[in-house]
Amino acid sequence: MRAIIKNGIGVFHPQGFLDGDAAESMLSIDDIKATENSEASMILVSLKKVIFFNKNGLETFVRMLKKVHKSNNAIVGFCDYDIKKFNSIINFFQNELSFSLFKTYEIASLFAQNYDKQNKNVLVYSDDKSQRAAMAIELHNNGHNPIIAQSKAEFKEKSAKKDTYDMIIEDSYIGQMDSNISSRVTGNAIIYTLSSYLDADTTNKFNIAYHTNSLKIGFRLFIFECYTVKSMNIHALNFFSKIATYAAEYNATICFVGMTYEKTPIKFKETLEDCGIMFFERLDDILEDKELLHELGASKAVAGKDKKGLNKALVSELPKYIDATVATINMMTNAKATKESAQIQTIDIKDKDDKLASSIGFYGDLEGMIMLAFPKKIAKKACEVLIGEETDDIELILDALAEFVNIIGGKVKSLLSNENIKVKITLPRTYENVDELLEVAQDKKGVQVDLSFEDDKFLFFLTR
Repeated sequence: MRAIIKNGIGVFHPQGFLDGDAAESMLSIDDIKATENSEASMILVSLKKVIFFNKNGLETFVRMLKKVHKSNNAIVGFCDYDIKKFNSIINFFQNELSFSLFKTYEIASLFAQNYDKQNKNVLVYSDDKSQRAAMAIELHNNGHNPIIAQSKAEFKEKSAKKDTYDMIIEDSYIGQMDSNISSRVTGNAIIYTLSSYLDADTTNKFNIAYHTNSLKIGFRLFIFECYTVKSMNIHALNFFSKIATYAAEYNATICFVGMTYEKTPIKFKETLEDCGIMFFERLDDILEDKELLHELGASKAVAGKDKKGLNKALVSELPKYIDATVATINMMTNAKATKESAQIQTIDIKDKDDKLASSIGFYGDLEGMIMLAFPKKIAKKACEVLIGEETDDIELILDALAEFVNIIGGKVKSLLSNENIKVKITLPRTYENVDELLEVAQDKKGVQVDLSFEDDKFLFFLTR
């Protein structure tokens, strides 16, 4: 069975019953190699004509999709399913869900990079807040206009007005096809999801470069979800002890939530507590206590660390960072940018009133960070675009600002990739108080560019 490739999207069409044996018989080595060597930017398995499937049957196709993704970096996953099939896939894979799920082929096409399409108004909903943001960012990057429903009730109300939207997305999922421990940001805390057995392999799965750069850009609270952890051995204990020691150098806090001790010695918990790690029964014990959340995650100055100077390689790519920032603001606000000044200096924010800030790091062939100070007016416009209405809710505005900066980071990554410069980006850190950004910046020298958007002052700062 060969994938049918059209408009840059390849689709496999299995039929009937899809268990392990049936799936193996459907895919030949030649089929897989032909797909790996194709130029398709997206490879999908349609479940439209599948009557029944089990986990073994799906895993055969997942293994194939992983090979294809590794070969050509294509978006991979499943499409054309009903809610019963969607829930079955979610239940089968749970924390191991690394591929994407698109309710229909038409929805999938919105996320394909080289698919011939026009700008569309797209209503987006997922129970998972991070999924809503991920889909909105991808849709924006592909030239569409996403409107995010923040609750199921809001989604039902808006989706009833079908003539308002070209497409409606639900029961879909954007996967990350990698072997790293997954992470997300909530309330300026980075949350890592751990599962199964924590052993020597945990070191390999944990993206230490991502974690280190998250510390550099100002994250100070890291939460490890352990609800599905079965056991921890001495190798994992030593690893987390080292993580805690490194966090202490940045005045950062490490928390474990949901850890049980049926197969993990209680003395391991005591050892980690001695290293400064805090333990909570539930994630909401942290996230719903706003005072505690702010106290644990507040930016704290770190004397003498990482005061690297600019280098030629970083400065030479400055126009790309500026282009990505300006293009994103133009797209989100319809405001045109004017550059007022650019010079090498320590960061200097003259007017801190009514401003919000954010930082995002990148690492790989180049290493550095971008710091941005926004007028709240621009952040509110970005929020309006993302959720489809005006709001003064500061948490919603900061969430929108993070999505906004994530788009900028994605554009920087894409522009550098065009010149074979490979970088990865952190998730953005946002600041309601500009002084917290200044604590992270400290004495770092960088390139400060002052911009104006319809007389709103905006600051861009590139440093290491």
